[in-house]
Amino acid sequence: PVLVAVPNLSEGRDERRIGALVRAVGGTLLDRHSDASHHRTVLTLAGDAERLREAALRLFRAALDELDLRRHRGEHPRIGALDVLPVVPLPGAGMADAAALARRVAEEIAETPAEGIPVFLYGAASGRGPALPEIRRGGLAGLAARLADRRIEPDFGPRRLHPAAGAVAVGARAPLIAFNVNLDTDRVETARRIAARIRESAPEGLPAVRALGVRRRGPEGGADRAQVSMNLLDFRRTSLRGAFDRVRREAGEAGAAVAGSEIVGLPPEAALWPSAEADLRLGAPPRALETALDEAGFGGPQPPDPVVPCPSASESR
Repeated sequence: PVLVAVPNLSEGRDERRIGALVRAVGGTLLDRHSDASHHRTVLTLAGDAERLREAALRLFRAALDELDLRRHRGEHPRIGALDVLPVVPLPGAGMADAAALARRVAEEIAETPAEGIPVFLYGAASGRGPALPEIRRGGLAGLAARLADRRIEPDFGPRRLHPAAGAVAVGARAPLIAFNVNLDTDRVETARRIAARIRESAPEGLPAVRALGVRRRGPEGGADRAQVSMNLLDFRRTSLRGAFDRVRREAGEAGAAVAGSEIVGLPPEAALWPSAEADLRLGAPPRALETALDEAGFGGPQPPDPVVPCPSASESR
């Protein structure tokens, strides 16, 4: 059975380090998305359980060698060098397969460094454990405090952060789409207000959407942008178009406009349409998961229907 893993790593600027991380996963790689402002790289991997297990462990060892959170500064919240590692089932595999792989990888990651690293399970891998937003709340400092006073316990590893690598969250979940909309203003408070109004927990929020507002730093000599960064946990409940149009409407009411958007990683083909690039102002044609799987020799199977997404599925929000 084919599974997909989507590791998020706390490095988005140094091409040498990113290259070392990419080489570690070998032929499982389907896609790479690196963001210098967020200081984050998202990889999409595919393979059977054993192949993904080996790639994940090599990736973690490479992250230990290459990354040090004591020197990390970026817009995206983080708790670890290998920050989160979700496993997603494809047809022929079930969520139980994804959860079993996630738990196995989590246990082996915790035992890899000599001093140990705390590993938290989330989503379908965790049973009744804390949701991912609770694990990530307050970033490194918040997690360290909750570990110290036993308000939270890792599933594997010590009750203290690794000095350089922090902690790792490993989970199993349904597919989601990471979708960022940039505004024509550098007022990050505008993006934060929009995020607060559109996330699912808001009174008039969008179903199955998590969101935050961040500053998207411009290239050298370029202008900064405020960004509404979203995870669409179920694109059939809130589509890319629906999320984009709502952000555009909220931005207009705040005296701003949409400057463009981006999809992080590989969305399901069913979430796209022929004019998506122009309608969403993406700047580049979106690449579907099925296309990448087909190119990699997996035959382009359809991803599972995310009718009931995992409630803690968001890696970012």
